Amino acid sequence: MALHFERVGFDPDFVEYRAGLELQQQVHDEVLAGSRGNTVLLLEHEPVYTAGRRAEATEYPYDGTPVVPIGRGGKITYHGPGMLVGYPIVKLSVPIQPVKLVRMLEQIIIAVVADFGVNAATVDGRSGAWVLADERGPDRKLAAIGLQASRKVTMHGFALNCSNDLRPFGKIIPCGISDAGITSISQEVGREVRPADLVERMEIELASLESGGIIEIFEPPTPAAPLDLARLHGLSHAAN
Repeated sequence: MALHFERVGFDPDFVEYRAGLELQQQVHDEVLAGSRGNTVLLLEHEPVYTAGRRAEATEYPYDGTPVVPIGRGGKITYHGPGMLVGYPIVKLSVPIQPVKLVRMLEQIIIAVVADFGVNAATVDGRSGAWVLADERGPDRKLAAIGLQASRKVTMHGFALNCSNDLRPFGKIIPCGISDAGITSISQEVGREVRPADLVERMEIELASLESGGIIEIFEPPTPAAPLDLARLHGLSHAAN
């Protein structure tokens, strides 16, 4: 009854955000119906800004860059090449504990980046994984987390800065936080660390979600059909 992992698209096969959102919704509906087991989608997106339910217009890009409104928690953020994005689409146990899932994801990310030389931590009152203030600067956000639970099944997830260009964050107030910085694994360790370098290690850590008592462990009576990733990449190219 394993957690299922799908490597949806990595450099150079970046996933257009709306096509990825459509795939999330498909998998969500299948997990909800019991026809697909708990699944984690792992990928890199094409450049995009997304706005969670608490985003305000004053936090949008100052140059008018389009923003995709979505149903996750949190405010506005950026996704793009060089970021490892993970969408755990899992059925929560009753009573549902989405906050505990966020806390577990934080610890998973912290464990993964430690293997690549980054000492990350959590910050009280703020979600995600952080590099705490030091001689190089103030607290710096390394990974963002924003979940949505619909009918006990989660969508959206985390975005971990690996080797991405950090300049797009300068056009917004990332996650509504104006008194901290943004960083990446590559920036912290002084060498390029790409999402593809982390993905296997991330899958190993994410498998621990099964033993945390917060997701319902199940498998469908018959194996789910493979996801049509070729069609997904066709949608991504058509959107460009």
